Amino acid sequence: MMTVNIHEAKTNLSKLISFLEKGEDIIIARAGSPVAKLVSYTPSKEKRTANMLKGKVSFYEDFNSSDDEIATLFNGKY
Repeated sequence: MMTVNIHEAKTNLSKLISFLEKGEDIIIARAGSPVAKLVSYTPSKEKRTANMLKGKVSFYEDFNSSDDEIATLFNGKY
């Protein structure tokens, strides 16, 4: 795992991204103390499709009721 200081990270961002693409993690340090960790991005393998949450999400019948205290507060009527 590579460790670089903040100035070096700002100066060599493109090079650091190349290391990330190869699978190497990078620690960014300030005055020798680690403050951040860069890791390569791995996209989600699950494809999003229409209706993928069908049957998994439900609402109360009155969730959009104008009588609800929250709706009254939301509309700015105290």
